[in-house]
Formats: sequence, structure tokens, C-alpha cells
Amino acid sequence: MEKVTVSIVMGSDSDLPIMEEAAKILEHLGVGYELDIVSAHRTPEKLFDYAKNAHTRGIQVIIAGAGGAAHLPGMIASLSPLPVIGVPIKSSNSIDGWDSVLSILQMPSGVPVATVALNGAKNAGILAAQIASIASSMIRENIIAYKASLSEEVMVKSARVKR
Repeated sequence: MEKVTVSIVMGSDSDLPIMEEAAKILEHLGVGYELDIVSAHRTPEKLFDYAKNAHTRGIQVIIAGAGGAAHLPGMIASLSPLPVIGVPIKSSNSIDGWDSVLSILQMPSGVPVATVALNGAKNAGILAAQIASIASSMIRENIIAYKASLSEEVMVKSARVKR
């Protein structure tokens, strides 16, 4: 496993079942990560400290998941020089997840957040690994192998259903 290069944060522990998918795929791809809760609304001081200093700790990419109003990814992006990948989460107080999707997707010019599908933490992990692979041939080789396995899975399924 590589040193910690990806930071996965979420607004609440209720987001953990979704965000663990990013952790699982990063582990599979050999990418070091950390996992924490940073609430944009309930711990603003922690948010500011985290976002302003993540790059000083060797973090290369941030994955931020949030439901409802989903301010966490955008606030981190406004304070950090690092790429931020937002994961909109359909939460208990959500409007079918659209509030989260739009809150993360519709960022103002100058404050980009790469946004994956609703509850798409696995894709966020893959994207973070691809970004980290720029500096790591080992991660790149793991991604190449992973993508080859996806192709192999489809070919097996194709052979099973083909008539």
C-alpha cells in the first residue's frame, strides 16, 4: 500500500456506508487513504483547518461526500489547492438526492469540484486513484489491471447470455 495520498471525508457517519465504497476500491488499487468526518455545518473550524492544511500533510486528492444541502465538497474546494471529488449522497432529508447533486455539481467559476453520480463513491475512488497514478506507476499498473478485469467480467457475462 502506498503512503496516504487520498483523503475521504463525509459530513456525517450516516454517509459511511456509501463512502466506504471509495475506501474499498482505493485499497484494492493499492492507494493509501485516510477516512474522517468533517461537517461543513457542525464543525466549521475543523473544516477550515482540514481544507487549508490537507496538502501540507501529503494529501494529493480529496473525496468529499455529503447529502442534503451538500456544502462540504464545495467549501473544501474553496479553501484547498487540491483536486476535490464530490460524492452526492441521497440522505434521509434529501429531495431524492437532487439537492445533493445540484449543490455539488453547480459550483461557481473558479471553484471546481469533480462530481460523480449520486452515491457514486466507488467511481470517486477510481478517479482519485487515476489522479494519484500520475505520480505512481504502481497505482497506474493496478488501474490497468482493474480495467482489464472489468472487460473480462463483461466477456464472461456476454458468453453466458449469448445465443
